[in-house]
Amino acid sequence: MIPKGFKLNGIKKDGYGVSIIYSEVPAVGVGVFTQNKIRAYPVEISEKLIKNKDKFRVILANSGNANCYNKNGLLACKEMINLTSKLLNVEKDDILIASTGVIGRDIDIDKVKKRIEECYNLLKNESNVENAAKGIMTTDKYPKYRYVTFRVKDKEVKILGIAKGAGMIHPNMATMLAFIITDIEIDRKELEKLLKITVDKTFNNISVDGDTSTNDTVFILANGQSNVNYNECKNEFKEALNYICEELSKEIVKDGEGATKLMEVVVKGAKDREDAKKVGKAIINSLLIKTALFGNDPNWGRILAAVGYSGADFKDLDIILSDYNESVYLVKDGEPVAVEGEILKKAEEIIKAKEIQLTINLKIGRYEEKFYGCDLSYGYVKINSEYTT
Repeated sequence: MIPKGFKLNGIKKDGYGVSIIYSEVPAVGVGVFTQNKIRAYPVEISEKLIKNKDKFRVILANSGNANCYNKNGLLACKEMINLTSKLLNVEKDDILIASTGVIGRDIDIDKVKKRIEECYNLLKNESNVENAAKGIMTTDKYPKYRYVTFRVKDKEVKILGIAKGAGMIHPNMATMLAFIITDIEIDRKELEKLLKITVDKTFNNISVDGDTSTNDTVFILANGQSNVNYNECKNEFKEALNYICEELSKEIVKDGEGATKLMEVVVKGAKDREDAKKVGKAIINSLLIKTALFGNDPNWGRILAAVGYSGADFKDLDIILSDYNESVYLVKDGEPVAVEGEILKKAEEIIKAKEIQLTINLKIGRYEEKFYGCDLSYGYVKINSEYTT
């Protein structure tokens, strides 16, 4: 599961967690970050590092405090980096850093440093992917990780990704935190291009609550230890990376704060990507659609309204509801179908599923793209009304 030449582990207790990912050799590293104008100190530090150098050895992340808009956040970052540098015997600028948690609160520096030492002691003995995923959890109900292995002739390439996120999810680059490691050999420019394209079609196409975090960060490290070059397996690697990011994206939405259902939205027949995104984002961010989903109400009028106000072009559109076993037209060729009788009853049964798919065919072009959202339940209100109290 773990790419060659990497170690990782994590720990979470007493409200603070730490995860460390370590490469035995310098690894090409790139990242994408939140577009929120309020940005956490780790985002500023790591983005500057990535702009100025190509290779790194460590990803260090803490949970329990966002290190954002707080008085001691910058100091905390420096002390965390200093300690990790000494423990792992790496240069300070070989360490990429990320944080997640409550915004605007001073961080307990001593507690985080203790977690770093505890995590380091675990890392010395073994790697544990689940622990690493748990170390970055906040309101997440479970750890999130995915891996892919594929062969190129007689050699093996591995990709592993871990992520966290359940609330404040409407990424404008990525999700709250996602870290991907691989042992493929790849040029920095190629890796940077691949990551941006992949993130834009996966993490950027999800929404839980319409809020973009101050800490959104995705890192990928590639250390080349498989001795397989990207040029030998471009298609395989692209597909594997997309799979990792798409699956982690879906897990984040499934684990959305208070969420009980996953909604996949397939927009097809769009004239271009811009129109597809307009429709997809309008649907997954609609509070009316999200609450109807929670209430098992196939209220296609809300979906139709979202398509209309999205600004996308369409003609005689279709809206299809599916639970991946059965499907039903809500609207067909621009005409309402699920109004009464057996068709409406079937729609009311299908929407009870834990995972549903909405297909919106705009019938004006050939572009198609997927988006993921969830319902909005009483649980979301409860969690977020009591988040800091």
